Amino acid sequence: MNRSAGSDAGAAVTSAASGVLARQNLRDSALFLLLLAAALGAVVGLAVAGLHDAVLWAQAAVFGLPPDQHLGGATTGGIDPWRVMLIPAGGGLLLGVLVALVRRWRPRDIVDPVEANALYGGKMSLLDSLRLTIATILSNVSGVSVGMEAAYSQAGGGLASSFGQRLRLRRSDLRTLVGCGVAAAIATAYGTPLAGAFYAFELVLGGYTMATLAPVGTAALSAVVVSGFFFDHSLPLSVGRPVAVDGWDYAACAVAGFLAGWLSILTMQAVTLAERGFRALPVPSWLRPALGGLCLGGIALFVPQVLGAGPGADPAGFGGGVAILALLLCAKIAASAVSLGSGFRGGLFSASLFLGGLFGGLLAIFTDTMLPDMGIDGALLMLVGMGAVAAGVIGAPITMVLLVLEATQDLWAASGVLMGVVISTVVVRQAFGYSFATWRFHLRGVPIRGAHDIGWVAELSALRLMRSDAKTAPETQTIESLRRLYPLGSAKTVFAVDNQTGFAGIVDMAAVHDPDMDGRAAELKVGDLAHHGDAFLLPGDDIRKILRRFSEAEVETLPVLAARGDRRIVGYVSEAFALRRYSQELERRRSEELGENSLYGRD
Repeated sequence: MNRSAGSDAGAAVTSAASGVLARQNLRDSALFLLLLAAALGAVVGLAVAGLHDAVLWAQAAVFGLPPDQHLGGATTGGIDPWRVMLIPAGGGLLLGVLVALVRRWRPRDIVDPVEANALYGGKMSLLDSLRLTIATILSNVSGVSVGMEAAYSQAGGGLASSFGQRLRLRRSDLRTLVGCGVAAAIATAYGTPLAGAFYAFELVLGGYTMATLAPVGTAALSAVVVSGFFFDHSLPLSVGRPVAVDGWDYAACAVAGFLAGWLSILTMQAVTLAERGFRALPVPSWLRPALGGLCLGGIALFVPQVLGAGPGADPAGFGGGVAILALLLCAKIAASAVSLGSGFRGGLFSASLFLGGLFGGLLAIFTDTMLPDMGIDGALLMLVGMGAVAAGVIGAPITMVLLVLEATQDLWAASGVLMGVVISTVVVRQAFGYSFATWRFHLRGVPIRGAHDIGWVAELSALRLMRSDAKTAPETQTIESLRRLYPLGSAKTVFAVDNQTGFAGIVDMAAVHDPDMDGRAAELKVGDLAHHGDAFLLPGDDIRKILRRFSEAEVETLPVLAARGDRRIVGYVSEAFALRRYSQELERRRSEELGENSLYGRD
């Protein structure tokens, strides 16, 4: 019986070990990650395409739109005034109540893919992602001037993160998988795999590496191919003909990009101003979206094209001249600011394309009127306006160039857009310093400027680095007794403590055992040799703060105190160990970026 039981136990242990080894080998396989990215892309693509069509159907139903007509298009009009006023307000009221109820259950903020990859190693909550997706769907069905792209990317990233966490992927692989989910979502929304992939590279992963190229590209392509079998992809930037680009046209594109950069800043600041205005109102937070819906309805009564995210259509379809386009541009900025500022959920991706198209249309009319001899193609200026405004707001310049290239199939148009996008991005970076996403992080107090992984810096804290066997001595103890307690060579540093066992200073044991001290060892106290009483670490200090403290104090070892108001010593950190761990982590991150010592580049 005992032998049989022992045999069964040994078999169970062997089986468990084999399972762990098989899972490890599977995670280390490049083919596994590619297949996972392809499958994930297909699932996200179908989900996003289904959401897109469902939202369009719901908008048509609640606003009573005729077939083949969408909110925000040039033919938007004829909607019953009561629908224009009541549907956004009613949707806002419903959204506000739902958000208030859910916050009682889950009060924490929702982590989006950019924040997750920057601070949390790609970890996202699928439930929180579902919350944001539902809120964004409700906002869009209400007709407010926000886009669904935020919900698409949140759903794709959340689904990918959930899969990755269940598979216990490494930090770098989980971040890559979140990028795959977002790439698939954006690629499906516009039918543009290249733009979707580089959206993930620029905004979610923080850069392009060889290690991420294959899985992210595979996910984006898989999403477009699979969803294309069931749904039609929209191409909002198509102008239906090639554009003409000559030498001086690039100068016009540069000027358009420069002006578009300032328009991007104006749009982002308008959202912030509207948000501050709604917060200043003496009403509960759950009522603000309803008030925002009423304001939007008031604008839409006169300019119904502000409803919805905006399809990015050709401004020429709106008819009229400079006055009409200028009115549309101003009304759209105000509508987007009111929508987001009052608490509706969504993004500015589609809205920024729409704003850019209106702006480009204004420039085209201006050049045709004031500079007719230059012969600048108005369609080129429209595309440049779209790409440049969207790049300034979203913060993804290469994405916008590729979006134009894939939508128009016109390489010359993409080259002109590249000029405008570059100038616009430089203007926004130098004059404002943020994209819309990073500006929102700044307002929330989140210390990130992008998706570059800085979460490992916070995780490498004093609490994780410290040793808990700190050697202490009362500051009233004599040097002679301290010598007996810690003979020469047994300790390099001892921390002096006061009567309340609080940190009082650092004692160098080399000075304690100095022969010159022999005559005074019985008289001197530990407190007499203690120094740097204000040099200490706290458990939550990250590695960069730790190294800065070592540089300032110029000591080899620092104590870790329980809290800023509690000077009890809970451990200590040496400078040599902190530097070694920091160097190891930097090397690990560099290897991951280069594809070494990861799924790619293994021996």
